[in-house]
Amino acid sequence: MNQTKRIAADALFASLALLLFLVEAQIPPVLPIPGIKLGLANIMTLLTMHYCGKADAAAVLFVRIVLGSIFAGNVSTFLYSVTGGALCFLILCLLFGRLRQIWALSIFGAIAHNTGQLLAASVLLRTATVFWYLPYLLLAAVAAGAFTGVAAHAFIRKFKRNIKGSLQ
Repeated sequence: MNQTKRIAADALFASLALLLFLVEAQIPPVLPIPGIKLGLANIMTLLTMHYCGKADAAAVLFVRIVLGSIFAGNVSTFLYSVTGGALCFLILCLLFGRLRQIWALSIFGAIAHNTGQLLAASVLLRTATVFWYLPYLLLAAVAAGAFTGVAAHAFIRKFKRNIKGSLQ
């Protein structure tokens, strides 16, 4: 993929990730447990990693976190997102190529993301009691990770030829 196509693809994936993040922020919580979300923007991270590679996925993830935090207007949003996103990305990088099913990769990423957010919360709040919340977040991560992973898989299957050809 030439440099111009790579930049254009990254910009497209980042803008779609930001759009999904902002749309999801408008959806009322499904459960009465704070912080549980579907993580729709992570679909774009998975797609970027699949189509463009790890470095591009890192760029898309970072741009989405920074711009999403600015638009959300909250410094704590950035701290939670960057910690969760970094741990998620590390796990995605370790497992990418080893796991054939993108939905399974997404579940492990969601678990890592929620764990990273709890680590940030424990540091910010200066207490380990937030880890009592971990079982609920892990259950939510499995469900949300499966959903976003299945969505990414469906996109890949539907547009396999179209996107791969245009990015080369």
